[in-house]
Amino acid sequence: MLFSASATPLTPSFCPEKGPLVHVPMRRSGASIRSSSASGSSNNFDLRKYWTTLIGEINEKLDEAIPVKYPAGIYEAMRYSVLAQGAKRAPPVMCVAACELLGGDRLAAFPTACALEMVHAASLIHDDLPCMDDDPVRRGKPSNHTVYGADMAILAGDALFPLGFQHIVSHTPPELVPRATILSLISEIARSVGSTGMAAGQYVDLDLEGGGPFPLSFAQEKKFGAMGECSAVCGGLLAGASHHELEALRRYGRAVGMLYQVVDDITDYKYDDDDNKKKKKKNYAGLFGAERAMEMAEELSVKAKKELQVFDKFAAVAPLYSFVDYAAHRDFPLHL
Repeated sequence: MLFSASATPLTPSFCPEKGPLVHVPMRRSGASIRSSSASGSSNNFDLRKYWTTLIGEINEKLDEAIPVKYPAGIYEAMRYSVLAQGAKRAPPVMCVAACELLGGDRLAAFPTACALEMVHAASLIHDDLPCMDDDPVRRGKPSNHTVYGADMAILAGDALFPLGFQHIVSHTPPELVPRATILSLISEIARSVGSTGMAAGQYVDLDLEGGGPFPLSFAQEKKFGAMGECSAVCGGLLAGASHHELEALRRYGRAVGMLYQVVDDITDYKYDDDDNKKKKKKNYAGLFGAERAMEMAEELSVKAKKELQVFDKFAAVAPLYSFVDYAAHRDFPLHL
C-alpha cells in the first residue's frame, strides 16, 4: 500500500535545514567520497532516472517470476495486478536503495525486491475487494475483482503471498546472501503483512467506519507504514546492516510510507467536490482538516530525514533522502 496512488504536488513546500559537505570513507570499499548530510544529499541526485531504471529491471524480473502455468486463470489474475502499467514499484526500489546504501549487491536484492512487490500487489488486490474498501478502480484501470471476480481476486492475492516467499528462497544467490539472512527476510515480511502489520491496519481501517476505538494514526502506521518499513529493513538485512542501522531504516521506512498516504489524503480532500468533503472520510484531512494533515506531513518528512542522519557518511544515502522529498512533493510524474 506504499505509494499506491498518484497525487498532485503538495503545497506549501517544506524547508528542512541543509547540512554541510564532508569527506568520509565509503563503508565497504574504503574509497574517499564527497557526501552531504540531511536534505542536501539529494539536491543533485536524479531520483527519476534512478527510479525508472530500476523499474525497468524489476518489471523484467517480475515477468519472469510469474509465468502462466496450469491452471492459467489464477496466474493471469496474479499477473494482471503485479505487472500493471503505472505501478511505481516503491517497495522493491526502496529495498534495493537500502541495500546499496550499505554496499550490498543489487543482484542480491532483486529476488526480495520482487517478493515485496508481489506482497504489495496482493495487499492491494484484497484491499480493493467489495468487503474491504470496495474500490472498482486501481491506477486508473479496473481492479482485479472487477475483471476476474471477487473469488478469483481472493485466490490471486492468496497465491502471491507464498510465491513471494518461495521466490526469495529459490532465487537469492547463496554466494551473496547467507541462509540465516534469508530466514530473517522471510520473518520480516511475514511480520509486516500479518496480524501485527498490514492485516491489523486493515482491520482498524474497517473498524473506523463503525466509529471504533482505534486511533487513525494506528491504522495509518500499520496499513501504510508497515510496507515501507519492511522494504527498507529488508534492504538493510541483505547488506548486513547492524541492529542500530536496521532500526533506523525501520523508522525511516515507516515515516515515508505514512507520509505518502497523508499527502494523498490532503490531495484527495483538496480536490474533492463540496459534497464529498461533507462526508466522513477515513483520512487525516477528512477527519482533522487539511491544516492538521499538512502539519502531520511536515512532521513525518522531518522524522524520516532525521532517521537517515546516521547514514550521512555513505554517498549512496541520496536516493533515500530523495524518496522523502518525492513523497512530500511529487516533483515529477512517473509515466511508465
